Amino acid sequence: MSAPAVPSVLFVCVHNAGRSQMAAALLARLGGDRVEVRSAGSAPADTVNPAALEALAEVGIDISAETPKVLTTEAVQASDVVITMGCGDACPYFPGKRYLDWKLDDPAGQGVDAVRPIRDEIERRVRGLLADLGVEAAA
Repeated sequence: MSAPAVPSVLFVCVHNAGRSQMAAALLARLGGDRVEVRSAGSAPADTVNPAALEALAEVGIDISAETPKVLTTEAVQASDVVITMGCGDACPYFPGKRYLDWKLDDPAGQGVDAVRPIRDEIERRVRGLLADLGVEAAA
């Protein structure tokens, strides 16, 4: 009997510098090797948002080596679930994919005090997503 396929999730926002980076890092932490994680942006920034870096560092996640990536058709095709975060019509649509739109405040230009509640809401939603996918969250 073959092992069940690992679900694949793609997080997309415009700049791939804040929300989608935090979501990908939190899903990777909580889902471990039981889920495949990607993130991308329709118009990627040059660097990850420093407040997002700091907010994740506070919970023991280091994304300082991450760089914003451009959204590709291939990334969408390779994903089971595509979660958009304010990229609107820039996200390609493929039948058979599960699409979710998470309405979250944009951390761009915000200090870490404003980004913490966004991080915490993303973590809450990631935990719910893992439950929906039948993947037990790591402690």
